Amino acid sequence: MVGRVAGAPVLVTPSWFLGAVVLTVVFAPTVSRFAPRMATTGVLVVAFAFVLLLFASVFLHEVAHALVARARGQRVTELAVTLWGGHTAYTGAAGRPLDGALIAVVGPVTNLVLAGAMWALFELQPMMTVPAMLLFAGAFSNAFVGLFNLLPGLPLDGGQILESLVWGATGSRTRGTVAAGWVGRAVAVGVVAWALLWPLRHGLSPSWVTVAWAALIGAFLWSGAGEAIKGAHRREELGKLSVSTLAVPAVTVPATTSVAGLPAVVASRPGAVVVVVGDRGEPLGWVDPTAATAVPVDQVATTPVEAVVVPFPPGSAVDPRLAGTELLHRVARASAGARIIPVVDAGVVTGVLDVARVAAAVRRS
Repeated sequence: MVGRVAGAPVLVTPSWFLGAVVLTVVFAPTVSRFAPRMATTGVLVVAFAFVLLLFASVFLHEVAHALVARARGQRVTELAVTLWGGHTAYTGAAGRPLDGALIAVVGPVTNLVLAGAMWALFELQPMMTVPAMLLFAGAFSNAFVGLFNLLPGLPLDGGQILESLVWGATGSRTRGTVAAGWVGRAVAVGVVAWALLWPLRHGLSPSWVTVAWAALIGAFLWSGAGEAIKGAHRREELGKLSVSTLAVPAVTVPATTSVAGLPAVVASRPGAVVVVVGDRGEPLGWVDPTAATAVPVDQVATTPVEAVVVPFPPGSAVDPRLAGTELLHRVARASAGARIIPVVDAGVVTGVLDVARVAAAVRRS
């Protein structure tokens, strides 16, 4: 971790160092052609300076995503600089199409603004020096990154914008994701086709270096698009999960009840979980049947039910109307490692939710 932005840690992954070395070597010949008398060490230093400039631009791209995500109510959990540039992770998913579009578009816009600023500074240079060359290269690379990321296919930012547009038009986020995913696959094929066909159209042979880079980028885009499509179908299946279908019935008893009274309560609601409530009906915990049966017969009348209760974590109650990813996020936040949490509707305990049962339903989905 090298710092924090929007409350989230900023990480530089080991793959970034590999990418920095590769890009330095790739850009070094350009520096050599510009300054043929420069020593090899100087060439590598200038090339590495360009790489740092490029990754700083990518970092600002991710910072823009993070700041807007937080402004739209998301909790940013990580900003990472990687081999492929970077990514921003935040909890949950955009609740509305506009949220997703705004979070996505600010990244490429940041690069285009940087490209414009660097070009303006380049135009102010009286002669073509090494700093001027770096400004020119920075303007070009930022313009490329910004425009490329606006291509309308996942996993690119433009794909997220397309996803939001289709989502807003159809009311279905799944349709938006699937549509943007298939367009992303088309973009992946287009990148490789461009590397092969563009030189041929101009009577030239394709460069194997360009084709290799295009193939790597195409593979990355194809994989990301495929994962997005699969994720959309998983999200749709998870959307069918709800508290109402997963909850187990509950029967409540006051904390003053003795263990002797439990058999009659259980007999009145077979299969229900016994929940102990406080004076105001608030759920305190659930009765562990094994602990209850372990109480000696001669002590059941004098043993309070609280002695065989497994307490609920504070604030763990869930609403019976919760469903989908909202339900999963709520359970993850509230369960605090508990096996069972209460279901409460308007202050009344209506059932309990077995966390293991929720997890099993997620695995099936």
